[in-house]
Amino acid sequence: MIRFGIIGTNWITEEFIRSAQNIEDFQLSAVYSRTKEKGQKFAAKYNVETVYTNIEEMAQSDGLDAVYIASPNSFHAEQSIIFLQNGKHVLCEKPIASNPTELEKMIQIAKNHHVLLMEALKTTLLPNFIAVQENLHKIGTVRRFFANFSKYSSRYDAYREGTILNAFNPIFSNGSLMDLGIYCVYPLVVLFGEPKKIQANAVMLESGVDGGGSLILQYDNFEAVLTHSKIVNSYIPSEIQGEDGSIIIDEISTPENVEIRYRNGKTEKIGQPYTVPSMYYEVEEFIKVIKSGTMESKVNSYENSLITARILSEARRQIGLTYPADIG
Repeated sequence: MIRFGIIGTNWITEEFIRSAQNIEDFQLSAVYSRTKEKGQKFAAKYNVETVYTNIEEMAQSDGLDAVYIASPNSFHAEQSIIFLQNGKHVLCEKPIASNPTELEKMIQIAKNHHVLLMEALKTTLLPNFIAVQENLHKIGTVRRFFANFSKYSSRYDAYREGTILNAFNPIFSNGSLMDLGIYCVYPLVVLFGEPKKIQANAVMLESGVDGGGSLILQYDNFEAVLTHSKIVNSYIPSEIQGEDGSIIIDEISTPENVEIRYRNGKTEKIGQPYTVPSMYYEVEEFIKVIKSGTMESKVNSYENSLITARILSEARRQIGLTYPADIG
């Protein structure tokens, strides 16, 4: 049994717990919140008695083996390091860090303390993404990877009315690229590795973050075109285009309907309906790696997270988006 603590009391944490409760080796043991009242209210939903308002105290607890961190992006590195230094395994929401420098430090500390650090990017661990990997050879030589994740944020309504919430505040290392664009970048990296060249564009908001944008990434024999936005909706699927056919992916973050359309007109469905919540698979992977003793996921690996962080950082450099975490 792996005893988990939770950092964050938002909707993504609720979804994490709902998914993880399907795993026999998962046990929710503690909740952290900045306020005792909010923490107790959240913990009561899941019959958890232990609530912390002090991160250090929580990290030093003998009652925890691991922690799931779902705080604002700018807190990921600092909070992860506290737990890693206290011998706790860390599953940290994407993006795992504000920049590559933070991530390199986190990885070194994890290695020094012989604990697991893993980025909680669910897409690459989903059965339908694995189906894409296993069937990629069927479309012949890949010539273009197109990924799109554009979803209007409910918090943008408040922004348009003059209230800047965390999602659009650079202090928290936020914006469209970090929050949604990463869902296009990470799968690309897992499939094809690091690009040779990066070109980025963005629609910048007055708050200082990107509302949306695009990336063109050059590989040896093909290009990747990625689009993302938090200020508009898009209903265009993602697609891996090969010389013999294309793999059509309905939603890059959580592929559900995936099929191959061959050049000769035939189609082949390769996706399967999920029987458990989508975040189940990342928790399953995290626990499996801990129990194996290897202390690094082969899928959401240190290298894949570092390449992704480098791409995001270079894209931000090109669009002129700097966070306080980059300077500090």
